[in-house]
Amino acid sequence: MAESAASSSKQIPSEVPTSSPAGSSDGPDPNLAPSVIVLGMAGSGKTSFVQRLTAHLHAKKTPPYVVNLDPAVRKVPYPVNIDIRDTVKYKQVMTEYGLGPNGAILTSLNLFCTRFDKVIELIRARSSTVPLTIIDTPGQIEAFTWSASGTIITEALASSHPTVVVYVCDSARATAPATFMSNMLYACSILYRTKLPFFVVFNKADIVRPTFAQRWMTDFERFDEALEDSRGGYSNDLARSLSLVLDEFYCGLKTVICSALTGEGMDEVLSAISECSQQYRDQYLPLYAQMRAKKAEETLKKLKEEEDSKMGDLTSDVRALDVGKVRDSDDESE
Repeated sequence: MAESAASSSKQIPSEVPTSSPAGSSDGPDPNLAPSVIVLGMAGSGKTSFVQRLTAHLHAKKTPPYVVNLDPAVRKVPYPVNIDIRDTVKYKQVMTEYGLGPNGAILTSLNLFCTRFDKVIELIRARSSTVPLTIIDTPGQIEAFTWSASGTIITEALASSHPTVVVYVCDSARATAPATFMSNMLYACSILYRTKLPFFVVFNKADIVRPTFAQRWMTDFERFDEALEDSRGGYSNDLARSLSLVLDEFYCGLKTVICSALTGEGMDEVLSAISECSQQYRDQYLPLYAQMRAKKAEETLKKLKEEEDSKMGDLTSDVRALDVGKVRDSDDESE
């Protein structure tokens, strides 16, 4: 049975919290099983990828913990442990707030993230019995990556335990250089926005072998030739310039070729998740500790300034009182 963070949308406040719910007051626990946030353009095969990865782990007798964050999906093809649809009713949100499809998805995520601390508690409680937690996100990628609720959910996970971001790319569509560049720009923006361990999965390898994409990432001349063949005009010049800009991004980027249909590459995906989990421990945790120490220092500095300000006001009040007493005594003597 699916576990939910609350029983109905009516029980959830409509305000989005201004800060992310903390998974642990003591900071992240690097020994917990990692959470994997699956992102990608609409139609890239995110849900199929989650289904195949879940089935692969079940076949290994190590079933994962699965969270569905898409409130608009009618049916999920995998066993889900926590489902946003059990907490927030998408169609009810559309009717109650007079919203369209995308607005209802955003509002549903906003409602759900107000109770995401309960989800963190459930994930941490199951961490010792599962190899990882897989989180499937809405089909409309911008509803998660560029919303306040998506940021809150991502930061809440990262501040609790190892968290990895997987960007799923549609290999069949990426054969067009302009579409490939659009995907890479989106992947780059997600990497720098989340600052979390990250890798790209080239899905649908059963349709088109994405070795061309890996060549384009390492050999600018190959990409330039593909641009010339596409005859895109002005867009070619833009894509050519962007490719040079993204060269540094490509250097440290992990990529995996897989097929959600055939199951090809799933072991490589698990290896990439393991490497990224170690990267979280080696790189993200020290950065998190620095940020936390800096924030604590700024908080103490602010408290001290407020205390000094109050003391200054109190001293001024005392001086004013003393002056008043002197004037009163002078008046009486006269």
